[in-house]
Amino acid sequence: MLLMKGIAASPGISIGKAFIFEPDKLKLERKEITEDGIAEEIIQFKEAIERTKKELIQVKKRVMDEVGEEYAKIFSAHLLVLEDPFLIIEVERKIKEERINVEYALFSVLETLTSSFSSLDDEYIKERAVDIHDIGRRLLGNLLKQKRVNLELEESRILVGHNLTPSHTAQLNKEKILAFVTDMGGRTSHTAILARAMEIPAVVGLINITSLLKEEDTLIVDGNRGEVVIKPTPEVIEEYSKRKKEYELFITGLANLKDLPAQTKDGFRIELCANIEIPEEVDLVKEHGSEGIGLYRTEFLYLGRNTLPNEDEQEGVYKEVARKTFPYSVIIRTLDLGGDKLSLHLKQPEELESNPFLGLRAIRLCLANVDIFKTQLRAILKASVYGNIKIIFPMISNLEELIKTKEILREVQEELRRENIPFDEAIEIGVMIETPAACMIADMLAEKVDFFSIGTNDLIQYTIAVDRGNERIAHLYEPLHPAILRLIKLVIEAAHRRGKWVGMCGEMAGDPLSCLVLLGLGLDEFSMSGVVIPEIKEIIRSVTLSEAKEIATEVSKLDTAQEVKSLIRKRFSKKLDKVLLRSENG
Repeated sequence: MLLMKGIAASPGISIGKAFIFEPDKLKLERKEITEDGIAEEIIQFKEAIERTKKELIQVKKRVMDEVGEEYAKIFSAHLLVLEDPFLIIEVERKIKEERINVEYALFSVLETLTSSFSSLDDEYIKERAVDIHDIGRRLLGNLLKQKRVNLELEESRILVGHNLTPSHTAQLNKEKILAFVTDMGGRTSHTAILARAMEIPAVVGLINITSLLKEEDTLIVDGNRGEVVIKPTPEVIEEYSKRKKEYELFITGLANLKDLPAQTKDGFRIELCANIEIPEEVDLVKEHGSEGIGLYRTEFLYLGRNTLPNEDEQEGVYKEVARKTFPYSVIIRTLDLGGDKLSLHLKQPEELESNPFLGLRAIRLCLANVDIFKTQLRAILKASVYGNIKIIFPMISNLEELIKTKEILREVQEELRRENIPFDEAIEIGVMIETPAACMIADMLAEKVDFFSIGTNDLIQYTIAVDRGNERIAHLYEPLHPAILRLIKLVIEAAHRRGKWVGMCGEMAGDPLSCLVLLGLGLDEFSMSGVVIPEIKEIIRSVTLSEAKEIATEVSKLDTAQEVKSLIRKRFSKKLDKVLLRSENG
């Protein structure tokens, strides 16, 4: 028996035999062509594009029928890639100038595109490389006249593969595919988003599971904890079967919570919101009971393209999210990228920074490139009349940055007034609290904004000086470190003294153990991944505010994060055993 830990991509528990999924390898060969052969290669390319478009339209229709229009938009984006002038022009250029066959020219261009995505730090953006690979493989398959992989199984199985593309995922029949596990992949991929929508348990990022399995091996997939058990003993199968039944009962109970308020037993109301990356996620998080969007990351609009998104394009996307979220609010975070990601578009392309996390990024980049910043602000303001939009500025570390940022915002607002373009004149403005410096001047910042949102992912790594991506020191990345709890308390108290509300959009907000302490510290809004909203709501509805305040007071006297965790388990384990167990192991 072997227990493996991966990334929990889609919740649920399944037990079954393995089906090893190995797509046929594409046989590519570089061939020299003559001048006379160029036109024929280009004709083949255009015909393959048209065939691929027809196939993707069918995939899109299937997804629309089975899981909804929002998820079908994933394949609308794939169709747009097929029309991308860069892809078409570059392939044709290679055929003409390098005199090579169309298959190899396309392969070369796709390699360039996928490597540019894969080299980026942001997990969400990295996962777009899988989309490019998906589209490219389908296009190459049509050029080579290769048959499509059949995923219609006769018996129920757990699919095991190196990676799974969105197109493959869309073919899965949840009656026959009990779950899937892959070597590659991340939680923000379109594959993971589709799996959650289709309610297929999944664990990804297992690195080498395909090399450890044989067809028909028995597997247990725990998509809640990110665990896979290979060749489990009868005792372990029995244990997970029990967990599976408990989880299914738990989920049935959580579904009943969807329309209930996040309110403590003594009547204190909390706002539970979701973090999203793309517009397609709005409907999914609403299904989980989200009361708005606490963090809308806008970076996807800027990456993997040759031109910056214009004002109209941005306005259209922001308008769509605002309309879908209304009457609840959506907090739009302005551009939070480093200069290295936008070097092609900056007036003075940035040199490679040795430490981009401490470099020209987020609000610093925007203040250094005001034209890019103003375009985004205009788009957000114009969209604000279609819903309840708030704006939040990332990475503010001093008062001067905030003053300058607000000056630029006022300039944009005045421009719109002169042009008779309506916008929400009372739009709320907030700042992300992500550095120890921002925490220490929270009282001053609170005088100039309407709200705070604590970005604990960055705050923790900057405070404890730990890169959580570094496996050797990742264990030091501890949300319940006494220093972190003290900084959070300081920020909340500074804001409340000035009548401002405080939210949190880091992963800590969706952690059941941390939830109790944050509730007791006075946090007003929790924003998290949509799938964990029901669990956090259950916790909030299971305690009184006075109990949460007591636990917050008690943990403030403790010296270590481990002591904090032990106290919470001791005080609340009977009441919240199932939720806390998943938190500690997931």
